[in-house]
Amino acid sequence: MHATVPHGRRFEERLIVTHRTSRFSALPFALLSLFPAAPAATAAMAAPARFDRFTYEGTSMEQVAVRPGEYRNPILTGYYPDPSVMRVGDDYYLVNSSFAHYPGLPIFKSKDLVNWTQIGNAIDRPEQLDFNGRRISQAVFAPDISHHDGTFYIVNTCVECGGNFVITAKDPAGPWSNPVWLPFEGIDPSIYWEGDKAYIVNNRAPDEPPRYDGHRAIWIQEFDWRAGRMVGESTQIVNGGVDIGKQPVWIEGPHIFRKDGYYYLTAAEGGTSVNHSQVVFRAKELRGPYIPYEGNPILTQRDLDPARPDMIGSAGHAELVQTQKGDWWATFLAVRPYDADDHYNIGRETFLLPVEWKDGWPIILPRGQAIPHALKAPALPAQPKPPLPTSGDFSYVEEFDGQSLPMQWIGIRTPRKPFYRLRGGALELESGAAIGDLGGIPAFIGRRQQHSNATFSTTLRYRPTKDGDRAGLAAVQSDRSNLFFGLTRIAGKPAVALYTRDAADADTLVASAPVAPNGPITLTMRVTGGTMAFDYAVGGRTATLKEGLDATLLSTRKAGGFVGTVVGPYRYTPAS
Repeated sequence: MHATVPHGRRFEERLIVTHRTSRFSALPFALLSLFPAAPAATAAMAAPARFDRFTYEGTSMEQVAVRPGEYRNPILTGYYPDPSVMRVGDDYYLVNSSFAHYPGLPIFKSKDLVNWTQIGNAIDRPEQLDFNGRRISQAVFAPDISHHDGTFYIVNTCVECGGNFVITAKDPAGPWSNPVWLPFEGIDPSIYWEGDKAYIVNNRAPDEPPRYDGHRAIWIQEFDWRAGRMVGESTQIVNGGVDIGKQPVWIEGPHIFRKDGYYYLTAAEGGTSVNHSQVVFRAKELRGPYIPYEGNPILTQRDLDPARPDMIGSAGHAELVQTQKGDWWATFLAVRPYDADDHYNIGRETFLLPVEWKDGWPIILPRGQAIPHALKAPALPAQPKPPLPTSGDFSYVEEFDGQSLPMQWIGIRTPRKPFYRLRGGALELESGAAIGDLGGIPAFIGRRQQHSNATFSTTLRYRPTKDGDRAGLAAVQSDRSNLFFGLTRIAGKPAVALYTRDAADADTLVASAPVAPNGPITLTMRVTGGTMAFDYAVGGRTATLKEGLDATLLSTRKAGGFVGTVVGPYRYTPAS
């Protein structure tokens, strides 16, 4: 993976979920909570910001009718990019990139490839990886999950924080081991297992001076999984991409599998933006020579009209999996812009399509066809909807009444010390670093915005004591592109305020209104595609502070990077 260039009808079935720790927090997560409950505040500490509940309601822009026997794309809606999928028996497992969000590398389980339940986060202890100093779109890129001899493996890259590594677990829900670092250059490693041997294939620099910007290569090397080290020679098996004469860029995300006497190598090509694609090669020997398919790419949307209705674009970074019944399917990432200018705030999402084999080659989607929003489900045993949906339209409520937060909550970088506690049915936040301060950890804990049309709400009890104090909701796409809506103090007086940061290092005050924070205040963000509105309620009266805000500041096209918007409670008190 590399740096990117820069209201529809409600679904037929609305799902509303109330989060309670007993239902959604597996025991290993509770024991290894990445944000353990903090001790009671001392008298020297300022009063914490207290959030009584958090609600989310999301609806998709597309008008999609899902008929019986069909499933809906995406299968993981919102910021769940770079899916790696595998099967063990009748169970399927999937892991996504999470960059500098913590906990990291969310792991999902399914029996039908459609209904997924998060079972853990592979990075959930501070000693595993240190993201401090990393920007939000750095750190862990493009994981690969596999299984061998009773052990699960994830190989991954921590960009600018250690390089390539492998972690292992007996249970994919965790705990996962501390990293074993692997001494090779590049990104996007994956493991190919052949008998009792393992090989790592990944993106590295070519074995010649780069001919153009984005010129990369795919290499393979044996991995001694017992000793946790690389052995033998490295072999370059693809130089540049399908046709180096056409200067293909960013060949990456490689996976190898074997079928009918051939080794198949699939990889992404063209970059993760609008020119993204998936290509395939095959060889009779593991180390090649690999011959590209004449019909490449086997998946892309780059040739279609960007103004088409219900557009899905930037498709690629696929991995193929064979079901226990012999069928082939592919998970991959794609995006759903809310306009023809490729603006989307929710990040890259996980999609699923069947794979057709033609003349010995796999095809995910014929050239020129649009990715469907609904199609026939895999021929696997039907499963009930998961308690917390990952596709379609849904709502949930977090009551903060458990002993630890559910595993879907994420923060920014690796926490050095606890900054929150759950007490008395509320989330209490102490102050942390300011968002954008790479030298610290913000007191921010949020959930992904999973729909282009979404409403976030929380009820807050907080009294700012000096100018610059703030507590409320933050919507964060990057360290330099984010916004804050909540209570603060301006010129000695308490106020509800909206600040934005649009690819900048300083906040801009957009709107403010005086308030008397003697009781609870309810804060609501309403997102409709590329615009946002901000409401607050105090003493039984509701007012709108700002509507029609240009929310494209939170889009990948403007903010850059690889993540989607994350929204949640935030507290900051400036140093005296």
